[in-house]
Amino acid sequence: MATEPGADAPTDVADPIEYFLDDQRYHGKSERTLEAYERVLRRFEAFVRERFDVEAIGTAQRRECMAWIHSLRGEFESSTIATYASYLNRFYDYMTRVGVFDDNPMGLVMEEMSESIDTNPTRRDLSVGEMRSFVGSITHPLERAVVVTLLKTGMRVGELCNLDLRDLHLETPALDLEWTPRVGLERRPSSLFVSAEPDRGTTVNGEERTASNKRKRETVVPVDDELRRVLLEWLAIRPDAVSGARPLFLDTRDSWGQRLTPSDVRYFVEKHAREHGWYRTGGGTQENVTPHYFRHFFTTHLRDRTGDRGIVQYLRGDVAGDVIDTYTHNWGDRVRETYLECIYGVTR
Repeated sequence: MATEPGADAPTDVADPIEYFLDDQRYHGKSERTLEAYERVLRRFEAFVRERFDVEAIGTAQRRECMAWIHSLRGEFESSTIATYASYLNRFYDYMTRVGVFDDNPMGLVMEEMSESIDTNPTRRDLSVGEMRSFVGSITHPLERAVVVTLLKTGMRVGELCNLDLRDLHLETPALDLEWTPRVGLERRPSSLFVSAEPDRGTTVNGEERTASNKRKRETVVPVDDELRRVLLEWLAIRPDAVSGARPLFLDTRDSWGQRLTPSDVRYFVEKHAREHGWYRTGGGTQENVTPHYFRHFFTTHLRDRTGDRGIVQYLRGDVAGDVIDTYTHNWGDRVRETYLECIYGVTR
């Protein structure tokens, strides 16, 4: 039976990695994902044993974690290092929450890494004007709405696909479409709610999800006039949903009315990027524009415009608890006003 966070858990687990993998298997993680986790976690375990004579992975500290991250540089690209770090962070975070470990030494490491990883200097450097030209070449309302949403919010492609109508608070007086926004949006008009809840294989809002949200905590992102206009153009032609969860973004091709999937989004982003000269087979992350590139673009340009790393981290959903409390407490005055004042335009 899967161990839920906060439930009683043994403190004398013989093999913490195997314990973690078994629990993730119960939660529906694919064997391919589990193999990737085990490969990375065993590599870290061997590193701290050989380099620091640390026999128990649960006793490793921030110093050992940082040394391991440093050892990966030169062998892997920054994006791969970020992935490996996230695996280790999820392992420690989970084992801490279920009570097997006392703390998560990767928590602070991830905060220290976040900005340097996301500003990878080898990525294609695009200006707002160039991105505006790219968006202007997209004429299909669904594809345009998806790309602008990614650019304006910095959310991951899986998080976008998991959005339901209830996650959007938007006035639509000219449309014959009604829904009730979730409770967290009651007093936050013109906003999107990005949940931390959905995970692959779990049921959320009555529908089993095929993509996971990876953010640490739920986030409310403002919707500016530009994103509002693009979303209204999409909602005006949005087909009826097959699912009772009423997904926000639906397929308009072979899987008519079904929830858009990450592979759908990657397909049409790649199509438009190729046409724009921004994608080449074998080009890699340093050259190709993909859905994840929009998250990098959001981080870089909004941070430069706001000068406030904390607000950008809040909107990305990857800040620590004490930081997020500051921003959620004063959400209307600080996050929303700063965002609306500084967010770049991509359709005008």
